[in-house]
Amino acid sequence: MPHRKTALRLAAPLAVLALALTACGGGDEDTGADEKGGASVASSPSPSRPASGGDMAQGESATGKVAEDPGEVTYEVLAQKVEVGTEAEAAKAVADPADAKGKVLATAHMRYTHRGGPALTEGSDAHDGTTVFADGQRGGVLIGAAEDAPGCEDPYDVESWKRGESHVFCETYVIPADAAGVEVHWSEEDGEPYVWKFPRK
Repeated sequence: MPHRKTALRLAAPLAVLALALTACGGGDEDTGADEKGGASVASSPSPSRPASGGDMAQGESATGKVAEDPGEVTYEVLAQKVEVGTEAEAAKAVADPADAKGKVLATAHMRYTHRGGPALTEGSDAHDGTTVFADGQRGGVLIGAAEDAPGCEDPYDVESWKRGESHVFCETYVIPADAAGVEVHWSEEDGEPYVWKFPRK
């Protein structure tokens, strides 16, 4: 799976983030934390299940494999939380405020722990399987927002990622402001998604 570091950064100018308009209701294309977002060594793994997809409980982690540049890596994946913003914040974040009318930003914080396979020496593709849904409808991805969110790391800046180390990557989507619940989906390539559900507070 090729790295997209250059493409992502060209797609996200410093002043304005672009909203990739993804049709709602489309296919499922797959989406104790380190709040500082830095690398950490996981002392004890979260409860997890084998790679098969399905609904996940709060705090339950999934296990999946990702084809990284040096070879296949096994990750323990946990959707830690989803931060939902305001309509005003969404209007400021997108290039055309009209695209954000009646919408808010939902940022999923995902913790990935390297559990097996070669150490990474450059960016990771572990986050590529993450998607955010609201009330069963897929949101629109906000390109370039993840690296700006507090507590989130840029997956393409992570180097020397060894077994036992964890990193937090984030994905930001635009969802309806009146959505009752948010779901975070993550899957291996061509795999069934794991689904974490977060009710709106």
